[in-house]
Amino acid sequence: MEGRDEENSVPESFRAGYRHALSEGGCMGYTKKTLQELDLIDNFLSNAIASNKEINEPFYRLLLSVLLGKEIKTVRVLAQQIIPASTPELRGIRMDVEITEYEEGNVTNVYDVEPHLKDTLHLPRHNRYYQAKIDGRYVRRGLKDFSGIPNLYVITITNYDLFGKDYMMYTVRNSCVEVPELEYDDGLQFVYFYTKGKKGGSQAIKNMLTYIQNSDSKNAVDEATRKMDSYVMKVKNLPEVEAGYMTLGDWIDIISEDIREDMRDEVTKEVREEVTEAITKEVREEVTEAITKEVREEVTETITKEVREEVTETITKEVREEVTEAVTKEVTEKNMKAFIEMFQKYHDTKENAVDKLRDIFPEYADQAEELTEKYWQN
Repeated sequence: MEGRDEENSVPESFRAGYRHALSEGGCMGYTKKTLQELDLIDNFLSNAIASNKEINEPFYRLLLSVLLGKEIKTVRVLAQQIIPASTPELRGIRMDVEITEYEEGNVTNVYDVEPHLKDTLHLPRHNRYYQAKIDGRYVRRGLKDFSGIPNLYVITITNYDLFGKDYMMYTVRNSCVEVPELEYDDGLQFVYFYTKGKKGGSQAIKNMLTYIQNSDSKNAVDEATRKMDSYVMKVKNLPEVEAGYMTLGDWIDIISEDIREDMRDEVTKEVREEVTEAITKEVREEVTEAITKEVREEVTETITKEVREEVTETITKEVREEVTEAVTKEVTEKNMKAFIEMFQKYHDTKENAVDKLRDIFPEYADQAEELTEKYWQN
């Protein structure tokens, strides 16, 4: 079969986890993108650039200088930076891209850059929590002078208008309600960029946001975006990036035929075993009373196809629903676990994993975050 070599490299955990989605006819709404079609707002491409030690610093120095309209000095760039929870019952965070700016060896500014493609989070409160976790790393035991804490910019880039005012950027700072003109220098800024916004900002910012939304060379219209485009093209053509990228649609094309072939037998066997175990002694006794003595003896020796059909007809709706619910819940959790392992293996974020689980398993959307926390390997 064409693509068999690629298929053999597909992890069995992903193949198993995909069975449920295929059986439900799911995942057909996913848009396939080649690596060359990815845009900067896509998580894979932004992480690939942030992970490239040759270009990540000049790339993000240029990006920040345009978006924030200020000179950016020496920086260090880290992709998928994790700050663990302080205790097991609390939540840690994973920053998509963290840029640390230095001056004379001291950290002066920290930039957390977070692209978001779906409006599934309460971003202001989400960012408030991220800010607290990030700041906590710079407060040492016994600290007396807090003026040395670096400035923090929590930068969110979205392809939807979070505030509905059609601005390309919304800069949020703490202020005094009673005296608005009072300068309140806590060093904290939240900056929300809307890639399709028309108000505020500058032409340079608009050009940059347009390129982030659609990273095609035709949108490289000024010196900054042309330089950005050269970085993007270089990363997209790196062999290690090409080898590490395959869209969900590509996975489907490679494995779906094989999965459809073996899914029926495997699922049927699993369901039959689970249903057999779920039929209680009480229900079997009720069934026995409903059929003849001869059939009862045959059931005792072996459950024939004919008897199983009669048993199915006599099992009450309540028992059938209970069995179905028990089997479906367990099988679904196994499938969701496999998806979570796949998302993590191919460098997705936990937040994106939750969103994708909700799309694939809408009936279990309220369990997506809990199961992601349960099976995500930190």
